[in-house]
Amino acid sequence: MYVAVKGGERAIDNAHAWLAEERRGDKGVAELSVAQIREQLSLAVNRVMAEGSLYDPDLAALAIKQARGDLIEAIFLIRAYRTTLPRLGHSLPVETADMACDRRISATFKDAPGGQVLGPTFDYTHRLIDFALAAGGEVPEAPTAAPRMEPTPHITEFLNAEGLIQDEPKGEAAPGDLTRQPLELPASRALRLQSLTRGDEGFILGMAYSTQRGYARNHAFVGELRIGTCSVEMEIPELGFAIEIGEVELTECETVNQFQGSKTQPPQFTRGYGLVFGQTERKAISMALVDRALRWKELGEDNLGAPAQDEEFVLYHSDNIQATGFLEHIKLPHYVDFQSELELVRKLRREASVAMQEAAE
Repeated sequence: MYVAVKGGERAIDNAHAWLAEERRGDKGVAELSVAQIREQLSLAVNRVMAEGSLYDPDLAALAIKQARGDLIEAIFLIRAYRTTLPRLGHSLPVETADMACDRRISATFKDAPGGQVLGPTFDYTHRLIDFALAAGGEVPEAPTAAPRMEPTPHITEFLNAEGLIQDEPKGEAAPGDLTRQPLELPASRALRLQSLTRGDEGFILGMAYSTQRGYARNHAFVGELRIGTCSVEMEIPELGFAIEIGEVELTECETVNQFQGSKTQPPQFTRGYGLVFGQTERKAISMALVDRALRWKELGEDNLGAPAQDEEFVLYHSDNIQATGFLEHIKLPHYVDFQSELELVRKLRREASVAMQEAAE
């Protein structure tokens, strides 16, 4: 039988109050400000913006504070807030070739045209705990580099000049918007890329890792990885031309993948692509690897049955908000469902006991 829960509203109010107390922590320790989170936990802020589909460092930092550092909860808060915002217009596609690069590397060319810029990276650190950080000392200033004024062309375009890499077909005039319409399969590449951008970083990383371990036969080189700021422009109907409305920090990755050719195409390289808000290079590289694995059909390749080649599996399970909602709903009250199953099991046990007694006689 169902037993009604009494006092639920009061219990929920108390739970909220307790949560706020736990969020604040020891009041003898200075409270963490939104500005501190934004400036000193910037990689966490970048992930929340990317998977929340909203570029606003202050809001992302606030969400992280409210969520007590639970990034998936913070992403949920950002997405929920995003749905309340009106859409005033559409920006023009950003020109990543014009990016002001803070970091720009290539694993395919030592002397990359335009130069290699290591930028702020963990790649060459020793991965040792720096106990000096606990002392709160001043950080030495990095040398100031001259600003890069000239556009930095994409390295893959130099391969394309020789016809060694597949031309990218032009995208749809108006690609779908996953923030407004649910995903439908089969999905266009534009929608797949949107889904991967919003997907959980750990899940996309795992799928990408699987491609490198042989599940998709998809060996890749990082043709280029770049991080920097791009201008965002929007056409103003009243003015009749586009104006710059701001800048966004982006991470872009293009992989160069082996391709043996087909009946209609000569042997050449193909590409995987990733573009993510902020400095999010692990996600961008993973995204590019999974993007390439999902292109098997359009490239006329064999489906090897690898998880990363399964569009439905990857896209429907990469969204951490959808996954969290489905997973966490099972901890909510299911008293009626359980009581009905409990009664069914009891009935089956009684019937089985009678059958066993009859068989024994």
